[in-house]
Amino acid sequence: MSGLIRQLALVSESTQVPLSDVMRVAAALQKQAMRDLGPIWEVSATVDAFEKLEDVPLGYWRMVIKDNIGFAGAAGIHLDRDNQPFALITASTDVDTWSLTASHESVEMLVDPFGNRLLAGDSPMQGQGRVEFLVEVGDPSEAAEFGYSVNGILMSDFYTPRYFDPVRADGVRYSFTSSIKEPRQVLRGGYLSWHDPVSDHWFQEIFFTGTKSQFRDIGILTGGTGSIRSQIDRLTEAETLKAMAPGRKAATAAGITAAVSMDSVSARAAHLRKQIDAIIGGAPATARVAAAPARSPMRRVSARKRRTGAVR
Repeated sequence: MSGLIRQLALVSESTQVPLSDVMRVAAALQKQAMRDLGPIWEVSATVDAFEKLEDVPLGYWRMVIKDNIGFAGAAGIHLDRDNQPFALITASTDVDTWSLTASHESVEMLVDPFGNRLLAGDSPMQGQGRVEFLVEVGDPSEAAEFGYSVNGILMSDFYTPRYFDPVRADGVRYSFTSSIKEPRQVLRGGYLSWHDPVSDHWFQEIFFTGTKSQFRDIGILTGGTGSIRSQIDRLTEAETLKAMAPGRKAATAAGITAAVSMDSVSARAAHLRKQIDAIIGGAPATARVAAAPARSPMRRVSARKRRTGAVR
């Protein structure tokens, strides 16, 4: 695993998302990053919650939750004026909806922080040869129905490096949840983007409507503001939000929900609180005396002198 630790900060500037929810989701993102993503993509990361942007230390990549992103294409990962990545996340009153988006952005930011990483592989389109795929690990299986639970919070599936293998092989894991069954497969609600060096055009396989995926030629990227990823995301943001919006309702195989998880968490907290109260407020008097610090030898000698008037 990489020795360079990538640090993400999760901040809410939304009236819909309280700090308590930010902290719960940040803990789930941290576990996903360390337990699930890290060993597969060889990255080390921390994810921490902060109350406001002014609290975030230097060196962290910010993920900011907003009620209103402002305009189409603004959600997703961007680069600031110092060329450092940050993410904008659309808020929701449903934790499992915005947590899915936050997870999607965090895994992509950790694997490819600057949004320009390309991997060579065979094109899914007949008539094309070797092409350059944009590494967006969450896109082909980004829909809510392929998510899974961490601490009862809905997280995004992501593909593995084997996703770009030339042929399918038994026993190979192509995405974390194994929803993706073969190399370069695009699931309902997802997409895959690549560059054809011969034509210099960018292409996508999209599965936004109908019963099967389709190909589209999006032409030559103009090289406008932002990374390759941010330019691609502007074309797909509406469909991405639509695919994630159902949240837990569509994620039938995601496992235990946050509400159910909170029953166990609340019970565990109640047990611990009672134990703490017993330690600091209900200990017997004899125990408290026994715990008092012993007097030093010098103080004992001084007391003996006062009683006898001499010390032997």
